[in-house]
Amino acid sequence: MPSEAKSVRYPLRLLRYWFGYQLLREESLRLGRPPAVAEIGVHRGQMLEFVNSAPGGVPCSRWTAVDAVMLTDKLKRAGYTDFFEANLEDPAFALPAVYDCAILLHVLEHLSDPEGALKMIAAGIAPGGSLIGGFPVVPHIFRAARERKVRATAGPMGHVSVFSPARVRSMAQAAGLVVEFASGAFFLRSKGSPLENSAAWMRFNLAWGRMFPGWPGEIYWLMRKPA
Repeated sequence: MPSEAKSVRYPLRLLRYWFGYQLLREESLRLGRPPAVAEIGVHRGQMLEFVNSAPGGVPCSRWTAVDAVMLTDKLKRAGYTDFFEANLEDPAFALPAVYDCAILLHVLEHLSDPEGALKMIAAGIAPGGSLIGGFPVVPHIFRAARERKVRATAGPMGHVSVFSPARVRSMAQAAGLVVEFASGAFFLRSKGSPLENSAAWMRFNLAWGRMFPGWPGEIYWLMRKPA
């Protein structure tokens, strides 16, 4: 956890994991059993560590780490049950098993063809299952221009795709999925600010994101594979 997030009670920076946890928790309740989860782009295992730190956590039958390069020892300590090393930009990519849920937090913006990757991931999700994800967002009228700019200046592992709420819906439709939930996360990410000690400030940011999901910031979503 970054030092600025440790210094405040309600760090907006951690909302990416909070949204993922809440949506996964709802999926577990809907299924009525521990889901099988594939997390795409695990980094150091922050998502699973957040889930396990929450009261009650979310019991899962398996939690597969999927990434191009993995810190396997650290991920084992975090609680990942199995590991699949693969490149999402490989046209032959396929998940190693069928899962109830895939988690894709801040990974699709690093891919030049996120729509293609989403289709390949959706193929490994059980009918009625879900994909939970999120990434930076901009209003749709600025999306194409912003993407041209980031692609011209992107470094290794940098952002090369830019999203809007309209693109979230269109990429879901292209992958045969339905968007059941989409919300922005904040009005202003006041990183390490004393404002982040206020529950009211957190609630305001979440309410703003719900009303204006395309406001420049981040968007989180759940897509459903029809049963």
